[in-house]
Amino acid sequence: MKPGLLPCLIIPLLLGACTFGVPVGERGDAQVSGSTSTERSQRGNPSSYVVFGKRYYVLDGADGFVQRGVASWYGIKFHGRKTSSGEIYNMHDMTAAHKTLPLPVYVHVKNLDNGRSTVVRVNDRGPFVHGRIIDLSYAAAKKLGVKGPGTAKVEISVVKQGQSRPTSVVRTIPLTEDLEKDVPLYIQMGSFASEANASNLMQDLHAANESSARISQLQTNDGLYYRVRVGPLFDIDEANAIVKRLRGKGFQTSRIVVQD
Repeated sequence: MKPGLLPCLIIPLLLGACTFGVPVGERGDAQVSGSTSTERSQRGNPSSYVVFGKRYYVLDGADGFVQRGVASWYGIKFHGRKTSSGEIYNMHDMTAAHKTLPLPVYVHVKNLDNGRSTVVRVNDRGPFVHGRIIDLSYAAAKKLGVKGPGTAKVEISVVKQGQSRPTSVVRTIPLTEDLEKDVPLYIQMGSFASEANASNLMQDLHAANESSARISQLQTNDGLYYRVRVGPLFDIDEANAIVKRLRGKGFQTSRIVVQD
């Protein structure tokens, strides 16, 4: 081999190993390729956004987040496109998309149908299909045994830095199967006869970086009430995570309610 040829061969190989990504569409223990940074992305993290007429609220934090549902995957159609975080999707990287987790974040994914598991880096938004909670990259889907059937029931758990296994959380309220389908849920922080009291709570929430809360009015036989709420939400696990975050900030009266 000619002198100087080896470095020329090594550099392209190193560059080729540094690609990463995830697009919206169809998206075990493994080494997660691509960027290892978990610093909040400047793109893909609005307080909320709307897709197909439904509003989604991006979580400020993800510690303790656990969710069960259906995983799907996406591949070559999105390969090379930009993800919501601005990264480029590489179908061969261990990545994924989620509707409300902050970008990026690492999650442990367990296939409940076959017991396989892995860790992926969430850096995109999706899937926007009813009943699906995560889109896996082609590589992640192949490792988890999802590529063949196309979908699988999974449990996802956010992994903290330096943590090898995800923590578990307990649901704060049970919901019947009918309620879990598409009934709007809200996080209610308080209900007041005085609009000024509701406004004061809103100021406290904004000071705690909880800008997605809104005041709504409810006319009852006893008079007009002003409710401070976050929502609507369409996933009980996301609602539980928001309640946990709010209570961690001192809003102990936060509770999940069903739309009136």
